[in-house]
Amino acid sequence: MASFIGKSILVSVIMLFGVLLGMQQANQGMLEMKGYSDPDLKGAFSISKGKIKEASVLGHEIDLEEKQKELEQLEAFNLFSSAGRVLADSITNSAKYVFNWIKEKTE
Repeated sequence: MASFIGKSILVSVIMLFGVLLGMQQANQGMLEMKGYSDPDLKGAFSISKGKIKEASVLGHEIDLEEKQKELEQLEAFNLFSSAGRVLADSITNSAKYVFNWIKEKTE
């Protein structure tokens, strides 16, 4: 049993090392495929914090204040969220009622 666990751990460590090595090789290959060093292409998502918060996703600038206003409007009322909350509450109350009923019958 101990030899099986030892072999399993050894194989897992080798696999983890292989995955990490493969990720590093893929990163190097992607950098070589570009053919030039461009610091703007390094990250897919970036947020710069300063006096004004700025964000970009895949090179497209995003207005965070506009997105925040849109989210506030969406959070005002969400039909699916409300329906889910009502459904969850009804199931919870039904389950409590059934468990209490069973508990009273067995006592």
